[in-house]
Amino acid sequence: MTRVETRTIGPEDGEIRLDRWFRRHFPQLTHGRLQKLLRTGQVRVDGRRAEANLRLKPGQTVRVPPLGAPEAAPAPAPARRPVSARDAEMLERAVLHRDDWLIALDKPAGLAVQGGTGTQRHLDAMLDALRFGAAERPRLVHRLDRDTSGVLLLGRTASAAAALAEAFRQKTTRKTYWAIVLGRPRLAQGRIDAALAKRLGRQGERVMTADQTDEDARHAVTLYDTLDSAGGRATWLALWPVTGRTHQLRAHCALIGTPILGDAKYGVGKPLGPALPRRLHLHARSIVLPHPKGGMLHVTAPLPADLRATWEFLGFDPDRDDDPFAGVEP
Repeated sequence: MTRVETRTIGPEDGEIRLDRWFRRHFPQLTHGRLQKLLRTGQVRVDGRRAEANLRLKPGQTVRVPPLGAPEAAPAPAPARRPVSARDAEMLERAVLHRDDWLIALDKPAGLAVQGGTGTQRHLDAMLDALRFGAAERPRLVHRLDRDTSGVLLLGRTASAAAALAEAFRQKTTRKTYWAIVLGRPRLAQGRIDAALAKRLGRQGERVMTADQTDEDARHAVTLYDTLDSAGGRATWLALWPVTGRTHQLRAHCALIGTPILGDAKYGVGKPLGPALPRRLHLHARSIVLPHPKGGMLHVTAPLPADLRATWEFLGFDPDRDDDPFAGVEP
């Protein structure tokens, strides 16, 4: 293909991710080449830049840039490696909720959700261990950063995954995160409304605040509430990412002068004490959303042992169970 094409998404491609749409219609295009086209803005959806994980809707248009001469047919994808007994046991222990429609996991920090350059071990490659006798392999419907622990949802059928994904798109979900931040916000609670755009720098790719007129900018809103404070040294925040941008909570906390503890990319990676964890102190505490069969689902993930150590060191109650955002409009 040597010229720009504009293709309209048909009903058969509704709800598919953009990268998988390219894989379906342009199998000769390598993953690396597609990522470069996305980063440089040559691929557009409805005239705007897009990310690989964007889920397409029927009627949308995709700008497909010139892809050059067809490449040699790619080698067949290697067979999926069997999940090790150790990983299978770890995932089964991490199940917080399971029914015929979905699974809620307590994802451990350090486990990537999907693969990428240099990432061979990731949750997406282990999902066969979570079939529990079902014919279909469970599907990811959202993501958490590798270094973030907590609640992660999987759809057990295609229809359930689509319903869950639609709930995230329609913002009928409430995801509450717990974080320890350095310092104390000027206001005890508030709303951070600051667009974010991806930028390349000396520390690699990161997101930064940007003007809404910037074509790379994506609207981002976070609500926060102070749950406790250790003087001006550190603060325990509850965070609700009303939008779901890459590194949104990390960038927004840094923006208001209180970077998340252990965040070397947006703040300082050093722990508060020598015996405390060096990890990012961000935990997906709970999620509330419409269940595919009806009613509301509410799942909570307890703090992992390493984070409890920091909570207790600062005199915070790690077993607190109130929801500061209950009844709050985004």
